[in-house]
Amino acid sequence: MALASFIYGVLAYLISFVTLLYTIGFVGNLPVSKAIDTGDAGPAPASFAIDLLLIGVFALQHSVMARPAFKQVWSKLVPPSVERSTYVLLTSLALLLLYWQWRPVTGVVWSVTNPMVTIALQAMFWAGWGLVLLSTFLINHFELFGLQQVYSRLRNKTFPPSEFRAPFLYRWVRHPLYLGLLLAFWATPIMTLGHLLFAIANTGYILLGISLEESDLVTAFGEQYLRYRQRVSMLLPFPRRKTDPEGRVRPF
Repeated sequence: MALASFIYGVLAYLISFVTLLYTIGFVGNLPVSKAIDTGDAGPAPASFAIDLLLIGVFALQHSVMARPAFKQVWSKLVPPSVERSTYVLLTSLALLLLYWQWRPVTGVVWSVTNPMVTIALQAMFWAGWGLVLLSTFLINHFELFGLQQVYSRLRNKTFPPSEFRAPFLYRWVRHPLYLGLLLAFWATPIMTLGHLLFAIANTGYILLGISLEESDLVTAFGEQYLRYRQRVSMLLPFPRRKTDPEGRVRPF
């Protein structure tokens, strides 16, 4: 059973990694089988409706399955060691469905012709994805994608409870991973209507997801997270606010 869980976890991780690579190609209109602006463009109203439905399916799966209340019920059906791997796998499948069925809307919102600005936007795009990947390793990449859990099960070790940490970038922004996604979604020299819909819808979902995630973090870590939230900005690295020894905010 432990070996089967480990193999399942590794497969789920590999699928999620391939999905991440495909996401970069999809959003960036790179040479993948179907990118955000490639394919046959149908009537715009129908395409918008289908694309919003696809984003909604992903958002619903990704948010509901991440909530502690759902996990309490879900853990009665799925062994705890593969709960995260299953979540990662279903998230990957929801994303692949989105890419497969995405309907391009190719009307151009903006098109940058200045070579220097184009290079700057492309650099921001890649920096965003680099920030996403770096952020996962800062908070434990292998736990986030379920590998550490199935490895602990394979070695018959108890998986330790999560501890609150704020390493490196997390000392400046609370959600550098989401900041990276926003950079990647918006930094493009050619913004089509379909890409704009994708960027706006996912920005809204990210902001909603932050609200839900932070509520869970306050429940899990209490005053420790509240003090952290007082000190550190959500997405943009504004100057950190000073606090007294009890964690209360002091003026500069």
